Amino acid sequence: MAVHTYRVCTAAGNSYKRCRRAARRAFSERRTAHGPVENDVVILIPARLAASRLPGKPLADIAGRPMIAHVLARAQEAKLGPVVVATDSEEIRAAIDAVGGRAVMTSPDHPSGSDRIFEALTRIDPAARIRLVVNVQGDLPTLAPGDIAAALAPLADPAVDIATLAAEIRDPAERTNPNVVKVVGSPLSDRRLRALYFTRATAPAGEGPLYHHIGLYAYRREALARFVALPPSPLERREKLEQLRALEAGMRIDVAIVDSVPLGVDTPEDLAAARKILGAGH
Repeated sequence: MAVHTYRVCTAAGNSYKRCRRAARRAFSERRTAHGPVENDVVILIPARLAASRLPGKPLADIAGRPMIAHVLARAQEAKLGPVVVATDSEEIRAAIDAVGGRAVMTSPDHPSGSDRIFEALTRIDPAARIRLVVNVQGDLPTLAPGDIAAALAPLADPAVDIATLAAEIRDPAERTNPNVVKVVGSPLSDRRLRALYFTRATAPAGEGPLYHHIGLYAYRREALARFVALPPSPLERREKLEQLRALEAGMRIDVAIVDSVPLGVDTPEDLAAARKILGAGH
């Protein structure tokens, strides 16, 4: 499996980029030898129109396509398995249909994207054959496909319930920015941490790198089911960080370190930056 290939490659001291290529090649070869492996991994993209800071952002035009279509294409390029958009909007479903993608309608009452993707998962796979679920936010149009694959690597360890991503903070201003979520973790290797805490504060103290958390998650199916059944936790409410619910419940989250943070589109300024990066010219 690709995650096994990635683990062996990194343990041998090879570079992140080389191991990422090897994992994707192994996944492709497995598809060729054994047929589709849709029952192993699914990528789910939650998307809704009611965003407070940038209403309608999934349909915002970037280089002639709605933002959600860019995210869909990035996820498909990861070549991990089927990609499905989970939405409560007929407009978003129509936009996905227009680019040949697949969307599943979900309840408008979900409090979070995690709840939305869990409903979508039960709809598309009622027999529970899918084992691993990747949650890709619908506002990351510049996300590197290889980083989606990297998020699966920690799940090669059976002790890990949830995997996510982070990148080392290089901009000094981000160290004290409460909008930049930091992950505090115990290093397991140069490219992996075991998460101990997530915070908006500057942490940990002292000399050493700080890590910018990237809100992309890979779950074991049973971990996602457990997570959405838990009530919001005290630290989750205090920090306004959903992933703390899992840590407070004793679930293990490991973090794959990647090279850069994708642009998250939350404001008109972010949208302008995305258009510039992706070449819209307007």
